[in-house]
Amino acid sequence: MMCPFLPKSRPAAPGRPKDVEKGAAILDAAKRLFVTHGFEGVSMDQIAADAGVSKLTVYSHYGDKETLFAAAAKAYCEQQLPGSMFESRPDVPLRERLLQIARAFFAMVCSPEAVAGHRVLCTPRLAESPVPRMFWEAGPQRVQDAFAELLRRRIAAGELAIDDVPRASAQFFALLKGEPHAQLVFGCAAPAEPEIEEHLAASVDLFLRAYAQR
Repeated sequence: MMCPFLPKSRPAAPGRPKDVEKGAAILDAAKRLFVTHGFEGVSMDQIAADAGVSKLTVYSHYGDKETLFAAAAKAYCEQQLPGSMFESRPDVPLRERLLQIARAFFAMVCSPEAVAGHRVLCTPRLAESPVPRMFWEAGPQRVQDAFAELLRRRIAAGELAIDDVPRASAQFFALLKGEPHAQLVFGCAAPAEPEIEEHLAASVDLFLRAYAQR
């Protein structure tokens, strides 16, 4: 569900069916440019030029810049954490399954592009706009919802005991980001690979101590 305070997106222009290849090219261009320059640093003209289409075509496919940003955020998260990442896979032990997701998520949020995007979204000018909420619902919220479904399947299998699944899902990803992600956002040196693995394992173990079926 979209936030009721968000401005309504401009509807896509009527006319011929949208060209799928052009839509994909626009989305790819938007992902590259938004990640590199942030929301305010990119114009629809730049996206059109990078995609090799007219600005009218960009508006025809996505309506406005905010809608295109949300679509790009969703596509970026789906590329880094595809839906298959959240399949239950009962053949894989629960701890190892959580570690697989933990490693993929941490790699995504700690990439230079994601850290730069995080800083941009926290700037005062953007923080007061609807853009951070649109980003949250298109990206992080999608990840949390998908993980919550995995938790529900593991609960049904008798491996977990969780009363508030959405809250537990949010807690899991907050644990994974932890201090290492905060250090990266503040510009500190990235932790070494062994430290990252220790951090992720400790986070998963803490989560399991709270929610694993006794």
